[in-house]
Amino acid sequence: MIQKVVHKKNLETHDEIRQNREYWLSRPPEERIAAVEFYRRQVYGDNYSQGLQRVVKITKFSGGT
Repeated sequence: MIQKVVHKKNLETHDEIRQNREYWLSRPPEERIAAVEFYRRQVYGDNYSQGLQRVVKITKFSGGT
């Protein structure tokens, strides 16, 4: 019988995740969006609607004190 093994790691201290986060935060926004678009095309293909969906939510504030 194969025994299932799970290794839990703290995301804040795991070096690979930390290094990836630091790398992408150091890149300009245009490059980060281009990377997201590249991976989106790999998953969904070119026939899927292009670009990121833009969502706007308008919230009314009732300024009562």
